[in-house]
Amino acid sequence: MPVAMGNYDNDGKRSTALGSCMSALKWIPVIFIAAVIAWSYYAYVVQLCLLSIENTFEQIVFLIFYHIICVLFFWSYWNTIFTPVGTVPSNWRIPETDIEHIFHADTQDQQKRILENFAKTLPVTNRTLNGSVRFCEKCKIIKPDRAHHCSVCGACVLKMDHHCPWVNNCVNFTNYKYFVLFLGYALLYCLYVALTSLEYFIRFWRVSL
Repeated sequence: MPVAMGNYDNDGKRSTALGSCMSALKWIPVIFIAAVIAWSYYAYVVQLCLLSIENTFEQIVFLIFYHIICVLFFWSYWNTIFTPVGTVPSNWRIPETDIEHIFHADTQDQQKRILENFAKTLPVTNRTLNGSVRFCEKCKIIKPDRAHHCSVCGACVLKMDHHCPWVNNCVNFTNYKYFVLFLGYALLYCLYVALTSLEYFIRFWRVSL
């Protein structure tokens, strides 16, 4: 018995260490994006506006609009990352007694009747191909419309669009607005930096050549 318990503890520690490593690795794309933003900030603010542009009024105008767009861009990105995932409410969870009946049902029709009986008071309209209520075997819940199980988050997510590695989060009901704003501000950020630095970029290459 002590040997078995020791093996269990070692396996548990290995699983915890592996899970911690995987969680850390998931942040690599986010760190990469943050590094790109930091580098672009230095390149635009210091190298372009402060060291290359001689006109003070032009410097001020460029910096004001740049920082407005940059703050909006970073704000939307931050909220996309750190807004908690929208999970299914607890009243959608199937009781353990019904779970046993579902897993030990002899036919699909029996499973269908159990699920329909439990979900009759829930606002669900989507069904599976055989007409049954959608059910997650891992979470043991009735799936609301447009909810899907995310294997990365390990939970059923409301109005799940996809799990985005660049934000290390699910794009779902709670952060969909921030994700769309993030994409829009990212495009605006890139266009603004490209257009305002184009003249100086061309001038640099003409002098170099």
